[in-house]
Amino acid sequence: MDYGLFFVYLAACGAAAATGALFPTGPWYVALKKPSWTPPNWVFPVAWTSLYLLMSVAAARAATFEGASLGLALWSVQIAFNTLWTPVFFGLKRMRAALVPMAGLWLSVTATCIAFFTVDFWAGLMFVPYVVWVSVAGALNLSIVRLNPEAASGVSA
Repeated sequence: MDYGLFFVYLAACGAAAATGALFPTGPWYVALKKPSWTPPNWVFPVAWTSLYLLMSVAAARAATFEGASLGLALWSVQIAFNTLWTPVFFGLKRMRAALVPMAGLWLSVTATCIAFFTVDFWAGLMFVPYVVWVSVAGALNLSIVRLNPEAASGVSA
């Protein structure tokens, strides 16, 4: 693995993670109805820290293999959707609109995982937890929209 590449990918993850600090959940989110299976608040930073490290290692590892260009391009797409979702959901409080970047995120993460598997088993395997987490996050986003139809559009904040 090329550690220079690892830190480049980690910096991109850091930019995505910064949106969490820029757009915190706030009292409006606490007041929303959420499904019973919503993970406890402490799980989110632990999960995202782990995922960002795995994503960075996977990309840096895959980059050393011939034929990785599609996977790396998809990695760039997924980090863009990752960065976009938080400002839409938490910043604009547009939970329904956030389903659009969430769908793009899920598709691009899944495609990245598949593309990484084609060049390196371990890089692909490191993306599997991310696919699972984004699947849960997408289901959670959709559930919150359904449980809070009056607040889902962002009109009432």
